[in-house]
Amino acid sequence: MNMDDVLQTFIAESRELLLQMEDALLQIEQSPQDLDTINGLFRVAHTIKGSAGLFGLMPIVEFTHVAESVLDRVRSLEVRVDEALSALFLDARDHIGQLIDLLAEDGDLDRLGEPLRVQGQRLAERLSMYLQAPVAPPASVPQDQPPAAAEGPGHWHLSVRFGADMFRNGMDPLAFLRYLSTLGHLAHTVTLLDALPPLLSMDPETNYLGFELALVSDASREVIDGAFDFVRDDALVLILAPQADIQAYRTHIDGLPEDNAVLLELLVRCGTLTEAQAALVIQEGSPMPAAPEVAQDSPPKAGKGAANNEGSLIRVDAAKLDQLINLVGELIIAGAGANLVAVRSGIGEMIEATSLLSRLVEEVRDSALTLRMVQIGATFTRFQRVVRDVSKELGKDIVLRIGGGETELDKTVVERIGDPLTHLVRNAMDHGIEAVSTRLQRGKPAQGTVRLNAYHESGSIVIEVSDDGGGLAKHKILAKARERGLVGEGQVPADKDILNLIFEPGFSTADQVSNLSGRGVGMDVVKRNITALRGSVSLESEEGQGTTVRIRLPLTLAIIDGFLIGVGKASYVIPLNMVEECIELAPGQGAESGFLDLRGDVLPILRLRDMFAVQEPGGIRENVVVVHYAGLRAGLVVDRLQGEFQTVIKPLGKVFGEAHGLGGFTILGSGAVALILDIPNLLGLVAKEATNRSIPRPLSIQ
Repeated sequence: MNMDDVLQTFIAESRELLLQMEDALLQIEQSPQDLDTINGLFRVAHTIKGSAGLFGLMPIVEFTHVAESVLDRVRSLEVRVDEALSALFLDARDHIGQLIDLLAEDGDLDRLGEPLRVQGQRLAERLSMYLQAPVAPPASVPQDQPPAAAEGPGHWHLSVRFGADMFRNGMDPLAFLRYLSTLGHLAHTVTLLDALPPLLSMDPETNYLGFELALVSDASREVIDGAFDFVRDDALVLILAPQADIQAYRTHIDGLPEDNAVLLELLVRCGTLTEAQAALVIQEGSPMPAAPEVAQDSPPKAGKGAANNEGSLIRVDAAKLDQLINLVGELIIAGAGANLVAVRSGIGEMIEATSLLSRLVEEVRDSALTLRMVQIGATFTRFQRVVRDVSKELGKDIVLRIGGGETELDKTVVERIGDPLTHLVRNAMDHGIEAVSTRLQRGKPAQGTVRLNAYHESGSIVIEVSDDGGGLAKHKILAKARERGLVGEGQVPADKDILNLIFEPGFSTADQVSNLSGRGVGMDVVKRNITALRGSVSLESEEGQGTTVRIRLPLTLAIIDGFLIGVGKASYVIPLNMVEECIELAPGQGAESGFLDLRGDVLPILRLRDMFAVQEPGGIRENVVVVHYAGLRAGLVVDRLQGEFQTVIKPLGKVFGEAHGLGGFTILGSGAVALILDIPNLLGLVAKEATNRSIPRPLSIQ
């Protein structure tokens, strides 16, 4: 890992910490006396500052230090968090985020522009005012939540053993010492040189040094320990608090790799122990066990004794996961080819071997796809800030309710769904939720509610954005549509079709244009973005009660289980989770009526031969594949049923941009290309055609 990789890791971790900071600030705004959250917020700020200090990113260090100092007063109950301070902290969080974004773009902060610099200065000045604020009386603090006890000022002792790869990872041990000196005074520093090899065998990129440090500081243990957060997996750090007892010294010494006598001598040299105290430790001590189990402030370097790997995580670049998924896709295609060769050979052992290979490839596929699955809850939580800011801007009282945050879907889908959801949430707040006075007149609670919910249904993910506002005025939508020529004067569309008109480009019924919405730009983009993800969007609304926008998305964009069918000489794939059943039609039953009576249910039918203009004659028999999606059902008339097939989805080129009913293509084991049917789109076409014609006597299938 080079320095650039380490910097990218810092950027990624900082962005995660900033999300945690925002969540904590919003929680504190609702519960200002929640000391656990306040302490967590302080730790987040300190971690960002400490990590930035290791890279010499002084604009981040200096600004975050001011915010951290105010947070220290907050957790010490010297300053209360009110609405103004909460808003200021959120602005400070945004400023740190802008600095991180600039760092990600340029690789450093040398091009810090004047507007950003001035913004940071003004925010720091406003924060500094709270450092001179009078102490707030802690009378209202719950008795079961005492403030964090401060352990300083005092004489701390640190034993630090950096890993051998410290330099290779782009880190400098001296940077940590310089940062510790900002927390207090490094009274003594002893460098351990015992691990240094002879000069000729020394590797200049390997770290051989360890340190024994005496730090005089009024910082807390968590602040001091936080200085090593960035190298915690590759360093051994033990901290002795001021006025530690003899047992604490013994535990500290037993946790270090050096000889006990040598370590006691180092503690005396640092002034941590007197010679008399060292003698007492020896007198009451016991021989160091071969594999000591000690309570450590940070985990030891991998390989030093027994390590507890339970719950360990590893950070992997998303591009590497994409490459893995692509390779698994190619493996599936190659496996399908091997299966085909085995079947044609007729050799039983080969068929059995390729069958086993297919099962293993399927397990690899499922495991690889699981790596890309993330919970949507993190995306939902981001909207707490959006709802807070927009509700204040609009002067409305709005709360966000979240459900189904544990629902998982592909990381790519999660990343690309953020913008459409933002527009829908803003629309719900601006146009959906009424003003407080209006809500009270209608007998509603003063506080409006926006809900975000997610759940699995029929192999897809359903995301709902709903509100309890005024709903959509269908008469206004219809009037605007007729004004624009979208609906003829004599036409009376169904309610569903009227609601779907808002997805037309430039369509808006807003009486006033705000800086949030009302210009008719957005809902068409929402639909286009959802469609690009092979999803669909629908609306339900009841005037005076509220609106629900329902988005359906595939679990993954890469690999699916498919059902292979044949029409003419071509093969097509239907997503297996949308196949309900297959029916064989007897000779003479051509389904010319366009409908099928399936055990009492009348289903519309789509003949794929007609859709794809297949000219060559078909077989004696035809088959119907019953498909379903989002409450719609239909039958697809095909020539052949070819069985299940693991399908690697590949995108169609721009030449297919206007083709309806196609969602991509895949490569079969024979090397032939099979088109993937877009079932949601086909069902929409079938349903639309079915409503435009009378239903004759249907073909009956028992």
